[in-house]
Amino acid sequence: MSATAWQKSSFSGSGDGNNCVEPTAADPHVRLRESDAPAVELSAGAKALAQFMHAIKASGQ
Repeated sequence: MSATAWQKSSFSGSGDGNNCVEPTAADPHVRLRESDAPAVELSAGAKALAQFMHAIKASGQ
């Protein structure tokens, strides 16, 4: 079994205190984890995640 290729934001940097949400593709879902708690994962359909992200951007948060 190959290792999961998690993507880390280039804005996150390296070292302590530079935590971010890391995504990976797991067809047909997208898996997410927080870099400071990598054992906890969230799985969502790509369409549902896109709608969620759009709602966050539209809210101005």
